[in-house]
Amino acid sequence: MRSFVSLPAAPLAAAIFVALPFRAFSAEPALRDAGDGVATLPKVIVESDRADIAPARRVDAADLRARRAAARDAAALLDGQPGVAVNAAGGVSGLPSIRGLADDRLRIRVDGADITASCPNHMNPALSYVPPGDVASITVYPGITPVSQGGDSIGGSIVVERTPPAFAAAGAGVVFSGETAAYYRSNGDARGASVAAGFATEHFSARYTGSTARAGDYRAGDDFKAYTATGRAGHALGRDVVGASGYVAHDQSLGLAYAWGDQLIEAKFGWQQMPMQGFPNQRMDLTDNRQRSARLRYLGQFDWGRLEALAYRETLDHAMDFGPDKQSVYGIARGMPMLTDSDTRALSLDADIALPGDDRLRLGLAHRAYRLDDRWPPSGGMMGPGTFRNVRDGARDRSAVYVEWEHHFDPRWTAELGVRHERVRMDAGTVRGYDPTSDMMGSYQRRDAARFNAADRARSDGNWDASAIFRFAAGARSDIAFGIGRKVRSPGLYEVYPWSTWSMAAVMNNFVGDGNGYVGNLDLAPERAVTVSATFDLHAPDRRWALQFTPYRTQIADYIDAVQWDAADDAPRATPVRNAFTVLKYRNQRARLYGVDVAGKLRLADTGVGAFGLEGTLAWSQGENTRTGDGLYNRMPPNARLSLTHRVGGWDSALEVVGVARKDRVSRVRNEVETAGYGLVDLRVAHAWKRVRLDLGVDNLFDRFHALPTGGAYLGQGMTMAMNPPGSNPPQWGTAVPGPGRSMYAAVSVTF
Repeated sequence: MRSFVSLPAAPLAAAIFVALPFRAFSAEPALRDAGDGVATLPKVIVESDRADIAPARRVDAADLRARRAAARDAAALLDGQPGVAVNAAGGVSGLPSIRGLADDRLRIRVDGADITASCPNHMNPALSYVPPGDVASITVYPGITPVSQGGDSIGGSIVVERTPPAFAAAGAGVVFSGETAAYYRSNGDARGASVAAGFATEHFSARYTGSTARAGDYRAGDDFKAYTATGRAGHALGRDVVGASGYVAHDQSLGLAYAWGDQLIEAKFGWQQMPMQGFPNQRMDLTDNRQRSARLRYLGQFDWGRLEALAYRETLDHAMDFGPDKQSVYGIARGMPMLTDSDTRALSLDADIALPGDDRLRLGLAHRAYRLDDRWPPSGGMMGPGTFRNVRDGARDRSAVYVEWEHHFDPRWTAELGVRHERVRMDAGTVRGYDPTSDMMGSYQRRDAARFNAADRARSDGNWDASAIFRFAAGARSDIAFGIGRKVRSPGLYEVYPWSTWSMAAVMNNFVGDGNGYVGNLDLAPERAVTVSATFDLHAPDRRWALQFTPYRTQIADYIDAVQWDAADDAPRATPVRNAFTVLKYRNQRARLYGVDVAGKLRLADTGVGAFGLEGTLAWSQGENTRTGDGLYNRMPPNARLSLTHRVGGWDSALEVVGVARKDRVSRVRNEVETAGYGLVDLRVAHAWKRVRLDLGVDNLFDRFHALPTGGAYLGQGMTMAMNPPGSNPPQWGTAVPGPGRSMYAAVSVTF
């Protein structure tokens, strides 16, 4: 396999340091007293404030605290953001979606590191490694993204930061701090606990966090009985149980930091063990996931600007098989293990340089090397006698360089212009089926492997991104942000290298949860998206009320969609399969997405019994394959959310109504299941004392049944290995994954 060596960013590294002597500006103090003798690093060192330039959306800290108690995973903290949905997968592996583009089409960074799902079903996405209680901030860049925050994505970026290091105030000596928390949710008997403990001096900080979470299969809403009356789901496990929806997860991290002046060096180590996670929309379940990560970061504030350097390493061992709710049927094998190993190494350097006139110049370079091996050991009589090599010695390397200029024309007009170049190199080794000497039972393993091994598997893409964002402060009551962005994403290893057209193998290569099988394509071109959008921000001078209205439009060339594939002819199907699962092959098409996001808030009254307010969001979008006229898969239908809030003293309460329209514009090539519209009501109440916080609430207060519009096809129980097993109960096509029914929860946290 080709060895990748790429240093295109070396000239920029020299440019960064040549540019350092630009005009100085006054740096902030190194530490800020946070009370109780503990100080935290100034924000200018930890993260740059970009929300005033780009149409970014920072999740409010109070909203994060309110949602942690009910959140199963970190992705759930994004609920309520306009244009953002969470595609249901496993209980702690939700996949964020921005305006209908999800998973690998987004850039998701955790503490500065890009994390790739290493699984043919993407059971271990980036946010599955972040416990909700350890999330300090989330910033969403929808659509148009500054090039410094983008790269290898077309749908936007999500930046997640965990709790930053804290230090003792000058003269305070050694300070100990910590937090313990626990929660319980009635639906699925979900419970968890976490602990954080640290000590700090004026210059040194150490913090340990550990958490555990587990849940059984959750229960669907009260009308599930009517849903199952046609025999569509639920009979094997009970009338309202959603199979393969339980999980067990354990996370630990250790952070060490040393600060001097306006500089910081930080080391963070992470461990995750996930011994079980069911997936209602996949044919397999996660049976083990062990991640080890190490990160070393330097942050410095100088008179010329800010410098950040990051080194990251992650190793992963992942396993899939049939969980307790699923069975390997047809008498073929009792189990079918699938193993994945990956190794990621990354380096990055970013500089934010002050220029005359409040302008700023941002420069950066990065290199990321990703290695993947996906193999299926022999099992039973048919899956053997050897190991099936799904992706062997897969490699995907990215080298990136960017430059970004922030220019202030006058106090009201600001522009941010940037360009980014990435070189993406990919390769994979030769493969083999379970039996390299036979095409047994029409599996075509020998034929497909021979064709794949004879092909040129190495590829190299040169991708250019560009963004132009403008902001105009029209007056005390209005602001406008608008722009255009070009973004490019090269396909991932699981889109290019899965080689087998055998339906049994193809259905195991499915990271969208639609129940179909997928075959890779060595000839895929990178996706190229151009987005235009504008945000109109109308508000009272004191922000007593505010309304944001964001229309957008995205055109995507070489959009990676799929066509139904005939294994016998190794060609597109002449007659499409309808109302059943089938095998598809990735193919470049064209796509268009457009819509509008709306967010608003209104302070209703400040009375003797507290402050009342309204907050709401609305999202409407359309998407289609412009070459075939088909709908795009897993697009969220029009939806709205309205919350009545109340705050008084330490009390914080909200009554929330969520409405989702019927989904009837679907992907016909995938036989995507339509879903009915629904409305849900949630209630939450919290009280915070000085060191104790108590959260109580009810999700889906009226226990309404609903099918998840982006939850995929229900495969949570029964016979899952065969493509369309005859006589299966529940049937394996025509049923969307049901959403959770009523769940009461309680959570308590204590700081010390």
